[in-house]
Amino acid sequence: MASLAAAAVCRAASLSRISSPRTPIQAASLIHKRGLAGAADHHGTPKVNCWQDPLNPSKWKEEHFVIVSLSGWGLLFFGGYKFFTGGKGKKEEKLVEATQ
Repeated sequence: MASLAAAAVCRAASLSRISSPRTPIQAASLIHKRGLAGAADHHGTPKVNCWQDPLNPSKWKEEHFVIVSLSGWGLLFFGGYKFFTGGKGKKEEKLVEATQ
């Protein structure tokens, strides 16, 4: 029983040594500093909203491109689903009307 308690104390001590840095220099090196990597540094052409230049997706803002692309793919899949399975929903409605 005492050996189990001693082993637990040793594990806890080793974990506390591993998880906490020993010097303030090590603690400072763990903090991420962005420096001048802000949004004010523009490279290339300025990005516009998708409705301002709808025929040139390369100039769209990234989030607008993602929304339009996902919407287009969703409409394509849903349209294909409705095209290939379009008649099934109407048959179920006729069966319900016939039984009443």
